[in-house]
Amino acid sequence: MKAYVFPGQGAQFVGMGKDLYENSTLAKELFEKANEILGFRITDLMFDGTEDDLKQTKVTQPAIFLHSVILAKTQGDDFKPEMVAGHSLGEFSALVANGALSFEDGLVLVSKRAMAMQKACEAEPSTMAAILRVEDEVVEQVCSEIEEVVVPANYNSPGQIVISGSFKGIDMAIEKLAEMGHTKAIKLNVGGAFHSPLMDPAKIELAEAINSTHFNTPICPVYQNVNAKPSSDPEEIKQNLIAQLTSPVRWTQTVINMIADGATSFTESGPGKVLQGLVKKVDRHMEVASL
Repeated sequence: MKAYVFPGQGAQFVGMGKDLYENSTLAKELFEKANEILGFRITDLMFDGTEDDLKQTKVTQPAIFLHSVILAKTQGDDFKPEMVAGHSLGEFSALVANGALSFEDGLVLVSKRAMAMQKACEAEPSTMAAILRVEDEVVEQVCSEIEEVVVPANYNSPGQIVISGSFKGIDMAIEKLAEMGHTKAIKLNVGGAFHSPLMDPAKIELAEAINSTHFNTPICPVYQNVNAKPSSDPEEIKQNLIAQLTSPVRWTQTVINMIADGATSFTESGPGKVLQGLVKKVDRHMEVASL
């Protein structure tokens, strides 16, 4: 079975999508429609902006979504997913790719999500850190013993977990892990503590937007971040999408489950090759590719 996966924040680069815009009439139409929906020319920032332009959450998230979704749509009849998944923001791209969401509704939700998250980040300055070569259970235990806000946020691959929380909480967790002999920790250059309780204010706004949006029955299951399980039920998909904002991204478990359910290859649709690398860390024999 052919699985398609869609990247999240951090995969962006200046110039992303420009070749699509220039070489496909359909891509150009969709990009221009996106400029109208967003109320600003995101294409200018994607194609010719600066890295700082693209780092703004309100730009990053729609930009990655557009690159991922438009790339899939330009494949025409060759695009036949049998299962899909997306990493964090990428779950919205996956839901457009499998027909659960329209292109327009997906973009509006991604834009609202980005704005709400940016607001939450500004209200409560916070951050994230990657912890390498440590068992998940050890990281979970350390986080649970700290009284500041700090939680596991992304289970990316075996031996790579990202924690999220207040600046103090992150520092305390890194310090405690170092005392235990685990020194491989990298603070991430992100706007805030995504997938942590600090995103609660954004979750309220996002829930309102998602609950008032029509979701279709998809053409194939989406493996969702919250529980790493497949779903084709529109109501269940909605609730998992809302919960995703303050819950960890269970990517390792998602890839394991997709392989167990028959995935024979993973094709990444969007900027970069991050997800292909993570799939290989779960199963080094798995066939991976970019669209």
